[in-house]
Amino acid sequence: MRRLIIVAVPYLWLLALFLIPFLIVLKISLSDIALARPPYMPQLDLSGGWQAIRDFVSQLDFENFVFLTTDDLYWKAYLSSLRIAAVATFITLLVGYPIAYAMARATPEWRPTLLMLVILPFWTSFLIRVYSWMGILGNEGVLNQVLLWAGLITEPLQILNTTTAVYIGIVYTYLPFMILPIYSTLERMDESLLEAAEDLGCSRLSAFWLVTFPLSRNGIVAGCFLVFIPAIGEFVIPSLLGGSQTLMIGKVLWEEFFNNRDWPVASAVAVVLLLILIIPIVLFQRTEEKAREAER
Repeated sequence: MRRLIIVAVPYLWLLALFLIPFLIVLKISLSDIALARPPYMPQLDLSGGWQAIRDFVSQLDFENFVFLTTDDLYWKAYLSSLRIAAVATFITLLVGYPIAYAMARATPEWRPTLLMLVILPFWTSFLIRVYSWMGILGNEGVLNQVLLWAGLITEPLQILNTTTAVYIGIVYTYLPFMILPIYSTLERMDESLLEAAEDLGCSRLSAFWLVTFPLSRNGIVAGCFLVFIPAIGEFVIPSLLGGSQTLMIGKVLWEEFFNNRDWPVASAVAVVLLLILIIPIVLFQRTEEKAREAER
């Protein structure tokens, strides 16, 4: 009985916080916009019995999903989000891997301190950290003032309200999610393997590419998924740092829900986004399962 309860708890959690909300959003995506509260039709009235349920189901349709295919705004937003998320993930990997490698090669007494420094930004509100980048990247911001003072530029650079600012915000925000899994993999690596590779004639660089990098692959894959998946649906960073010229599906979703008040179309956008995210989530789970099997 105790084992059954332990197994049932996570499934009940997923049912309450994922499946039921998803079914509600899916139902709204099959509805039609209406000037009502809530702003969609049809509404289910259980007091009418089975006939009311049949009438309710018969009024649901897929026209909102068809509409997404006819307006190029939506598929362009999906493609733009995928591109920005992929590029930002690659940049985060380039920045995060050397940091994780240096942490794993540091002396044991320094590792907790370095780990705390990586986690430290989480102690501050995410929104405040993004707002701080607005002060850094603005035309009158800290970065431009320093570059002007150093004589490297003659006029302020336009960084804020560009895609470059979005990349900076995503890399900064999700960098710990890349560092931690890679560090966890490198920290457990047997250093005698590197010594054996060097004894067999490998240089330090060759030993890194032939031994260290392949053994850290699971951490790299986990870090990339942990950055890529939330970056696709990011809304705050492109809204505050990217401005009106940055097209991402999270911004489109916000506009449909709160400005256009078109909940059915917004729900259809959310459902398609979730279906897109299922692919990397499933791949991530399979990678984790293979890593656990390999450790056994």
